[in-house]
Amino acid sequence: MTRIVAGSAGGRRLKVPPKGTRPTSDRVREALFSSLEAVVGLDGLRVLDLYAGSGALGFEALSRGAASATFVESDRRAADVLKGNARELGLSGVTVVNRTAEAFCATPGEAFDLVFADPPYAVKDAAIGSVLTALVSNERVAAGTVLIVERDARSAEPPWPDGVEPLRAKRYGDTTLYWAQA
Repeated sequence: MTRIVAGSAGGRRLKVPPKGTRPTSDRVREALFSSLEAVVGLDGLRVLDLYAGSGALGFEALSRGAASATFVESDRRAADVLKGNARELGLSGVTVVNRTAEAFCATPGEAFDLVFADPPYAVKDAAIGSVLTALVSNERVAAGTVLIVERDARSAEPPWPDGVEPLRAKRYGDTTLYWAQA
């Protein structure tokens, strides 16, 4: 079961796509969002949730005060689950984009204050590096944007593009969260 940990939708359950996704565990999300609230706060932030799956990260941010969240998911069935979760939760500021992270980041558009990238563990580091580079080069990040990449604990740190400063890495069992700032 995946649920929203805290905030206005705290305790509410999220549906998870039938296959092909790996939602961030409640324990990892709770630790991540406690750190985020202490370091940057969430009120009014524009959030980008790449490789969104069930949307657990973006919905958690909205529940805790983010102004908007854009969910990017390439799988149509998962995007439909995201839309259903948005309706069920009734949180405002939700945009669901049914495209690959690569295609979304390759086009200029809105800049975000907080970016989550939780690709399938099988996605290669070079592909993640390309997505992060496209985010920066297409001005999808604002000055001070915090980027968080979730990877298998055995993976290397993501290849951060120029202009992005690594902040820290924190391991939670078989998951590592890598933090950086634009």
